[in-house]
Amino acid sequence: MNNFKVKGNIVDTTKRNIFFGEVEIEDGKIKSINKISEIKDKTHFILPGFIDSHVHIESSMLIPSEFARLAVVHGTVATISDPHEIANVCGMEGVEFMIENGNTVPFKFNFGAPSCVPATIFETAGAELNHNDVRSLLERPEIKYLSEMMNFPGVLYKDEEVLKKIAAAHELGKPVDGHAPGLRGDAVQQYIDAGISTDHECFTAEEALDKLQRGMKILIREGSAAKNFDALIDLLNDWPEMMMFCSDDKHPDSLVENHINELCARAVAKGIDIFNVLQAACINPILHYKLDVGALQIGDYADFVVAEDLVNFKIKQTYIDGVLLSENGNTVGDWVKHNKDKESVNHFDCNFKKVEDFVYPYQKQDEIPVIEALDGQLITNKLTAKPKVSNGNIISDLENDVLKMVVVNRYHEAPIAISFVKNFGMKHGAIASSVAHDSHNIIAVGVDDLSICEAVNLVIKETGGVVAVGNGKEEVLALPVAGLMSNHNGYEVAQRYTSIDQFAKDLGSTLVAPFMTLSFMALLVIPHLKLSDKGLFDGDKFEFV
Repeated sequence: MNNFKVKGNIVDTTKRNIFFGEVEIEDGKIKSINKISEIKDKTHFILPGFIDSHVHIESSMLIPSEFARLAVVHGTVATISDPHEIANVCGMEGVEFMIENGNTVPFKFNFGAPSCVPATIFETAGAELNHNDVRSLLERPEIKYLSEMMNFPGVLYKDEEVLKKIAAAHELGKPVDGHAPGLRGDAVQQYIDAGISTDHECFTAEEALDKLQRGMKILIREGSAAKNFDALIDLLNDWPEMMMFCSDDKHPDSLVENHINELCARAVAKGIDIFNVLQAACINPILHYKLDVGALQIGDYADFVVAEDLVNFKIKQTYIDGVLLSENGNTVGDWVKHNKDKESVNHFDCNFKKVEDFVYPYQKQDEIPVIEALDGQLITNKLTAKPKVSNGNIISDLENDVLKMVVVNRYHEAPIAISFVKNFGMKHGAIASSVAHDSHNIIAVGVDDLSICEAVNLVIKETGGVVAVGNGKEEVLALPVAGLMSNHNGYEVAQRYTSIDQFAKDLGSTLVAPFMTLSFMALLVIPHLKLSDKGLFDGDKFEFV
């Protein structure tokens, strides 16, 4: 292994100072850090590598080895990764795939044991992990924590299976991640008292502060769809030891642009103390999850980055275990060595559909329930609308932007769930995807039944993918790995996704990330109104409408 030295302005997060000096690396670890003089303004900065403290790798549509290749150029050296998405499709086989593929690269993935497979009993998933399965995962040293406990009603009502999973994590000395959108007061205290230590679902500062004051660590999330940074970042001034940065769900096009480094830049631009920023971005995840990741201290693993400055956080170099992995925006060497033959896990058993399968008969109702999608949020609102009727059927109402949305069971033949959604803005065609949290059935929205049927059948043909059809053309990004990920070059996937995302907007969608927003319209554990393959679901009452 290379023994070498790096000079620059060294950022010491422990002593909270910056000085010009030299870092000596030997056998993958920091041997010494020596001060040479005071800070030299025009010299680059050496600081700990960034950590995404909660991410579903699958949402990047990339297998772990390709995710790493895109993330490392932004200074990311590690992730806290919840393989919940692939587990809901392929069960234990899916978790094994993520671990094995992650091990083919020198990036530091830290996977959790998925706690909610299936996420709820109100949808059809491809697998189930009971408390014995979860315990067997938690017993493995590479599994660092129990992934987000999305079933917060199960915690509050003391569901036996839920409590056994939490107990297994505690017995094995591993933290439990939370998921408690909108939970406040006595309810969140009960959730915390069950031994759940983090939450990444806060969308107001008041909610986050309530949880912080009760001892819960808050993750500031800024993903491709859910964006909570602006609402929460000011809390980092007063709670630097209790907060972390995460993306949760980040699509490949935005991962090409930036990662945790962008959140550091935005925080500094808002006047947050640089050491508080780096505490959240680099240090707190190591301490909370007991990671084998270095914090740029003597004796640590040599996981660090060289940045041009502490303003824009443009990364010149990224090192993991003392190995240079990226330089000036490009990965170094052929360090992605994965076996394409092993990248075929999937669970898809679905026949092609007919247009008449998507008909919604009018039953003389004055109003229909409508899901209101909110740009940049996972939560939705409940609305009602006067139905638009044609030939005895309720159809999409383009004038009022109330479009038909469907969820098609991808695991076995079943009736199609149909509802209506507002704010997608489409004027032509349809979009469809096999990425539909959390069970990843096929979800589609469109202006007419023919377009919806065409889009759904293209997803079925590819055994997974994102699709847009309309104006006489179609675009498909195939996702053959569990119907969630491509096994192709990450930059090529990002380009394809950028193209299909733009096509959805050309069809009229006004959303910033139409496919990401669509993927959350079946996410039952986030209020207020969603659609599963079994029907329209009230997230407040936790029952079907």
